[in-house]
Amino acid sequence: MSKATTADRQSPGPHVADSHDVIRVHGARENNLRDVSIEIPKRRLTVFTGVSGSGKSSLVFDTIAAESQRLINETYSAFLQGFMPNLARPEVDVLDGLTTAIAVDQQRMGSDPRSTVGTATDANAMLRILFSRLGTPHIGPPGAFSFNTASVSASGGFTVDRGADKTRTEKVSFSRTGGMCTHCEGRGTVSDIDLTELYDDSKSLSEDPFTIPTYTGDGWVVRVITESGFFDKEKPIREYTKKERHDFLYREPVKVKINGVNLTYEGLIPKLQKSFLSKDRESMQPHIRAFVDRAVTFTRCPDCDGTRLSELARSSKIGEVNIADACAMEIRDLAEWVRGLDEPSVAPLLTKLQHTLDSFVEIGLGYLSLDRSSGTLSGGEAQRTKMIRHLGSSLTDVTYVFDEPSIGLHPHDIQRMNNLLLRLRDKGNTVLVVEHKPETIAIADHVVDLGPGAGTAGGTVCFEGTLEGLRASGTVTGRHLDDRAKIKATVRKPTGALEIRGASANNLQGVDVDVPLGVLTVVTGVAGSGKSSLVHGSIPTDEGVVAIDQTPIRGSRRSNPATYTGLADPIRKAFAKANGVKPALFSANSEGACPTCNGAGVIYTDLAIMQSVATPCEECEGRRFEASVLEYRLGGRDISEVLAMPVTEAEEFFGSGEARTPAAHKILERLADVGLGYLTLGQPLTTLSGGERQRLKLATHMGDKGGVYVLDEPTTGLHLADVEQLLGLLDRLVDSGKSVIVIEHHQAVMAHADWIIDLGPGAGHDGGRIVFEGTPADLVEARSTLTGEHLAAYVGA
Repeated sequence: MSKATTADRQSPGPHVADSHDVIRVHGARENNLRDVSIEIPKRRLTVFTGVSGSGKSSLVFDTIAAESQRLINETYSAFLQGFMPNLARPEVDVLDGLTTAIAVDQQRMGSDPRSTVGTATDANAMLRILFSRLGTPHIGPPGAFSFNTASVSASGGFTVDRGADKTRTEKVSFSRTGGMCTHCEGRGTVSDIDLTELYDDSKSLSEDPFTIPTYTGDGWVVRVITESGFFDKEKPIREYTKKERHDFLYREPVKVKINGVNLTYEGLIPKLQKSFLSKDRESMQPHIRAFVDRAVTFTRCPDCDGTRLSELARSSKIGEVNIADACAMEIRDLAEWVRGLDEPSVAPLLTKLQHTLDSFVEIGLGYLSLDRSSGTLSGGEAQRTKMIRHLGSSLTDVTYVFDEPSIGLHPHDIQRMNNLLLRLRDKGNTVLVVEHKPETIAIADHVVDLGPGAGTAGGTVCFEGTLEGLRASGTVTGRHLDDRAKIKATVRKPTGALEIRGASANNLQGVDVDVPLGVLTVVTGVAGSGKSSLVHGSIPTDEGVVAIDQTPIRGSRRSNPATYTGLADPIRKAFAKANGVKPALFSANSEGACPTCNGAGVIYTDLAIMQSVATPCEECEGRRFEASVLEYRLGGRDISEVLAMPVTEAEEFFGSGEARTPAAHKILERLADVGLGYLTLGQPLTTLSGGERQRLKLATHMGDKGGVYVLDEPTTGLHLADVEQLLGLLDRLVDSGKSVIVIEHHQAVMAHADWIIDLGPGAGHDGGRIVFEGTPADLVEARSTLTGEHLAAYVGA
C-alpha cells in the first residue's frame, strides 16, 4: 500500500491543477472592443499597448478586473451584496482562469479637506495608537489624537420599564475625547469671505444682485431668499437694518413655505460654507474654483497652526515630538524617527508602522508628509500611494492591474517602479500593465498591442508576443517604439520674461528665476523636486494665464464632448434659428428629452442585489429625443444624427453650406487639433479613456483667452504616436504669439523645448533649488543633473 502511494506521488506528467496557466478571454465587446479573443499568461508581466482610446482599459479594467470583482462580490450573502455596488457582467462570451484582481488605477484619491496621505494609508491610525500608548502626558485612547473626531459630552436620563408598573429613571452621562481643532473643525485652514464678491449691495433682491455661480434670478436657491418673507424685495441690500442684514447673512436654518412647498431658509454665509467651502478646492469645477479664489481667502488656522489638532492632542509627546510634528515630517525622516524607538510593549505596532513608512520610501514617495492633503496628490502620486498596502503582502496568485504606473515619474524613478512590478510578478502573481512608456514596455514578458486606431477604428488585437516581435510587427506601437525626438538645431528667442523672486511654497528654497516668454519652456526635475510648487504657486493666475492641470474631468452618462466643450450651445442655436423654435428643444436634458427615458436613451431596471439592466428605450430607440424634435432639420440632418457624427465629419458639416456655424466649427477645429477627430459628439464622457479626457480638456482650454499657457504633464495617457501630434500643437500655440510653460517628464517634450528649467537635485528637502537653466542642447552637453543624463541617453548623445 505504502509503495503504491509513493509510486503515485512520483508518477510523471503534470498535475491537472497546473494546466490552468492562462487567463482566457473570448468574444470581449466592452465599449469599443470588437470580439476580442486572447490568452494571457499567468504569473507573468503582460504590458498592454496601443494608441489612446484603442481599448486597452476596456479589456484590462472593464472586462478582466471588473468580472473578477463581480464574481468575488457574488460570494457574499444577499444581505451584504445589498450594500455593495451592483456590477454588471462585462460584454464578453467567455472569461476563464480568473484570479482575484487588485486594480490600482489613476483615479485621484478622496478630496475631502480632512483626507490626508496618513489617513488614506492607515499610517495615521498606527501613529494614533502609538501616541496613546507611549505619549506623555497620557490624554486618552487613539481617538484623542484624531482630527476627524470631535470631543463631545452628554448627560440625561432614561426610563427603565421592569414590568408590573415598576419603572425607574436612571441618569447617564457620556463623553468622548477627540483630537479635532474646534476652530477649523479639523481642516487646518479657516476662510474669510469678501462680501463684495457675493452680491451688488446697491441692488435689491428683485434686481438679481447675486454674483455667485448657480445663484440665478429664477433658480430655487434665490427664490427661497426672495420669497422667504424676511426681506423687502424692492429695498437695496445696503439699506438693510441690522436685523435684516443678520438674517440675510447668518440666520440659522428655518422652515419657510413657498408656493405651498416646505423649504429651508438659511443665511448666505453658512449656506456657502456648506455648499462650496466644505469641498476641497482641487475637486471643484473650474468656474466654481475661480469664484472661490475671488471671494474667499483661506488662511492657516491660528488656533492649531494648520495641524488640524486640538491643543490637548498636541500636548502629548514621545520625547520631544508630538503627533503633529510626526505627521509634518517628510516620511523618510519619520521612518528614521520610528526606527529609533525601542519599546517592547508596542513592538508589533512599530514593526508594522516601520514597514508602511519604508514602503513609501521604496516606492519613491519618501518626500511626502503624512499631513499632506490627499486631494493635492498628482495622479501618479495617488496611484503609488494606493500601492503601499500591496508591497510586502503575503498574497500570491493574485492579478495586479496597473494603469500607467510611470505617470508622474522622472526617467530616473521609472527603474524603481519597474523593479516593484517585477517583484510582484516574482512572488507568483499575474501583473497586467497598461502603459505607453518604452522603459516599462521593455520589461514585459508578454506584450499585447491593441488598435490599429482609436475609438471605432480600434478595439482589435494587432499583436501579441515578445518585445522583439512587437518591434518587427509593423503596428503603430512597433513603428514608434524606438522613436527619439531630436534636439532642435535652433531655438526661439524670448520676447520677455516672467520674474519669480524668493519663491518658497512647500519645499522651494527662496527660488529666483526668470521664465522666458514667447517660447516653449519646459520645467523638469524628479518627482517631488518642486516643479508644481514653482509653476502653480508662483505664476499669478490672472486673466492672462490659462492653467491646465491634471484634475480629471468629471461627467455622468449624460455628459459628452459636445456638452463639455460648449459645442452644444451653438449647435442648438443653429437648429433653433433654422426651424424657428426654442434652443431648449434640442437638449436631451431639457424640453426635447424623450418623455419615456427622460433623455437617457436607455431604461434602467433596478433588480436590488442583482445587476441593474439597461435596455434601449423603445420610444426613441436610443436617440434620446422625442419624435417631434427629430422632425426639425439642419443641413438635412436631425439633432440625433448630428450628435452621432465623428468630430472630423462634423467639422466639415458645420464649416460650409446650409449648416455653416462658425462658433461650432471653431470648437471642432480645436478637437481635431488635439487628435480627437474620431470621437462622436454625443459619446458619453464615462466611456472615454484617460488620455482622451486629458486631450478633451486641453481642447476646451485652448479657447480661453490668455497670453500664457501653463500645462501640467500634457503627455499623460498619450501614445508615442500621439506625443508627436502634441508637440505640433504646442508649436502652433507658441508660433501664434503665446507663451507655453510645460511641467513634463517625457524626454521628447524636453528635447523639443526652447528653454529648460531643471529643479532638484532630489525630492522634498533635498530639492527645491534650480540646478539648471538653459537650452536642451546645453543640458545634454553639461550632463550635470539627473535630467541631463537621461536626456543625453534618450537622444543618443
